[in-house]
Amino acid sequence: MDTIVSNSALLFIPPLPPVRTVASNSYSPTTSALALSSKKLFSGFFYSSGSQRRQLGLRNSSFSARTVPKFTVASGGGIQQINETQFQDTVLNSDRPVLVEFVANWCGPCRLISPAMEWVAQEYRDRLTVVKIDHDANPKLIEEYKVYGLPALILFTNGQEVPESRREGAITKVKLKEYVDALLESVSVA
Repeated sequence: MDTIVSNSALLFIPPLPPVRTVASNSYSPTTSALALSSKKLFSGFFYSSGSQRRQLGLRNSSFSARTVPKFTVASGGGIQQINETQFQDTVLNSDRPVLVEFVANWCGPCRLISPAMEWVAQEYRDRLTVVKIDHDANPKLIEEYKVYGLPALILFTNGQEVPESRREGAITKVKLKEYVDALLESVSVA
């Protein structure tokens, strides 16, 4: 008869120590600080109300709520950031093609393609203008051009949106180059 040996028997995981919870109706700085400490220890992130932190005198201590870094989609030397008031002059009245990128600070894919967009602005600077429009700060443009996904790229020439030029979502540098080359070719042929 064959004997089957399980590998799970060889794995030893020590038991976790028991966790004791104290329930109390009265306020005690020591027990509250311990409760906050254990919450922070076991949860990784701890968010408490400002009043809880003020009661304990923990305004600027390690028990305060963690802050999330704010990211911005910055414009480099080749990309001009514009708003609704500048759109008419910069995009619609331009004598050359304008590639408009709709972005937002909270948009991960927008940050992802930012270096590739900078490259496009530098690489095609003699044939194309690249502008960036903040989604949250320009709701009229978002509504007018029906921008549903971010980042959104739209090519404008002679004051009009180029048909089939709309592209939404992240794109690699290689695909972005193919996209821009095809658009510029279609615009120059027309």
